[in-house]
Amino acid sequence: MVAVLPKVFKKSSPNGKITVYLGKRDFLDHLSHTDPVDGVILIDPDYVQNQKVYAHVLAAFRYGREDLDVLGLTFRKDLYLASAQIYPQEPSEKRPLSRLQERLLKKLGENAYPFYFELPPQSPASVTLQPAPGDTGKPCGVDYELKAYIGPNPDEKPHKKDTVRLAIRKLYYAPEVSKEQPYMETSKDFVMSPAKLHLEVTLDKEMYYHGESIAVNVQITNNSNKSVKRIKVAVVQVADICLFSTAKYKCTVAEIESE
Repeated sequence: MVAVLPKVFKKSSPNGKITVYLGKRDFLDHLSHTDPVDGVILIDPDYVQNQKVYAHVLAAFRYGREDLDVLGLTFRKDLYLASAQIYPQEPSEKRPLSRLQERLLKKLGENAYPFYFELPPQSPASVTLQPAPGDTGKPCGVDYELKAYIGPNPDEKPHKKDTVRLAIRKLYYAPEVSKEQPYMETSKDFVMSPAKLHLEVTLDKEMYYHGESIAVNVQITNNSNKSVKRIKVAVVQVADICLFSTAKYKCTVAEIESE
């Protein structure tokens, strides 16, 4: 029987001298603990020679457009940085291997080295703010990146050909909980109208996962002398951004209009 490895994400540097293997790119925060970022890095020892191989995880918050980055000022704040030397492996960094790491090391041979990072409990989840119409470049939000590179020391800027960058995400585990259906109502008065226009909206549930359809039930009771010409329903992303001062960001993610 031939052993089959589970799905593995693989990315190599432009020169092919260093390759990163990951079992997954989404890491869950279970509230009590967060999935570790672990995998294997395959190197070419003849190319690395007396240099070293480092890896780090960077979480960054971008709060402005890239085209506004001028004169050394960037609208980006690094939130968390964890770094480790992968090769030569430090004795203090050795820890028990995961099953995937064991299988990868066995398959890739003696030039493969494991790595392991733990994200702190207070690190934020990955989130992307919906770009406004006309915005260009990378959208604002929190993103994570796993970076592996060859260099003489961790502080020296590595060459692009010796670097692997892999985008990863930190997600919250959100199990479905049975709750009452979300409900909201409002009424509007009109001048010279004997009664109100009453609007009721309900959703089929409170929490939705990416890719799910949102079922919206709209009920209108019109006792006024006005006519309802159209109904518009929109999903709006709202984010409180706390930097130098607290600002509220709103953007329409999806909308539908009927007549």
